[in-house]
Amino acid sequence: MYDFGAFAHAATWVSLLTLTFMEIVLGIDNIIFISIVVNRLPKEQQARGRTIGLLMALLFRIGLLLSISWIVSLRNPLFNLPEFPWLDQPFGVTGRDLILLAGGLFLMYKSTTEIHTKLQGEEEDETAGKGQASMLNVILQIIVIDIVFSFDSILTAVGLVDNVLVMIAAVICAMGIMLTFSGAVANFVNNNPTIKMLALSFLIMIGFMLVMEAAHKEIEKGYLYFAMAFSLIVELLNLRLRKKAKPVQLRDSQYD
Repeated sequence: MYDFGAFAHAATWVSLLTLTFMEIVLGIDNIIFISIVVNRLPKEQQARGRTIGLLMALLFRIGLLLSISWIVSLRNPLFNLPEFPWLDQPFGVTGRDLILLAGGLFLMYKSTTEIHTKLQGEEEDETAGKGQASMLNVILQIIVIDIVFSFDSILTAVGLVDNVLVMIAAVICAMGIMLTFSGAVANFVNNNPTIKMLALSFLIMIGFMLVMEAAHKEIEKGYLYFAMAFSLIVELLNLRLRKKAKPVQLRDSQYD
């Protein structure tokens, strides 16, 4: 599991590249969440908040990878729910189910409240009450959602690679790439209200998917990511079309 000699084989590097790409894809929702939450901070603290958030995600994922046997054990039932008519078989609740359920509900709640704030027209950059406590609040929210997203990432990694060192290297590479582009992604999302609303809707979908997984109803992630990519492409086309649209030209009054 900790075989350094594996890096001498070409297959290991192929696995590393594949896993790095998967980590980046699975980390997009994490970047979106961090970008939206960090936007609550004053401008001079936002870059620092994003960096701390992604570094916390890196530390959590490495820590969970080093305790991978415990992660696997979370699939074991902790207790069984009583038999209900609509259940085909006894429903065993696992530690993973509880974590996914809590994370999914939190993500849906947070995204819904953000949408409500936008629709109410409340300013997101109020200066009152934004100090160290605000930074602490943001970091705590990032930690909670990082833990949930880390499980999805790690369970995917376990299915692809059996060498923990390769997993850790892939996580570090992916986080380095995401950290490099996180600022550009955050600025793009926050500077375009329609993109931000679309991103919040994506987070609600992801939260719902986590809740369904906690209920042992697997949703094919490929369909979800395809829907997200298709919606984003359509919105990007709309943004380009609006930029190219000619402004309305007012005619001079004949009485001037």
